[in-house]
Amino acid sequence: MHTLLLTLLIIVSLALIVMVLLQSSKSTGLSGAISGGAEQLFGKQKARGMDLILHRITIVLAVLFFILALAIVKL
Repeated sequence: MHTLLLTLLIIVSLALIVMVLLQSSKSTGLSGAISGGAEQLFGKQKARGMDLILHRITIVLAVLFFILALAIVKL
């Protein structure tokens, strides 16, 4: 059982890394935050299309990651 959970955790963590890397950047980095780009952080911009799908998949994988990590600790 422990081996199965560990294997699933590795698969989910790799998928989570890929999903995060596939998402487009929404900020201009530190220079944008200093020069006023931080205003966009709290703006009402909604993700559309592929960005929305990647965002939702990332959330699901993150929840699975934490559930699997806690399950491994409890065993």
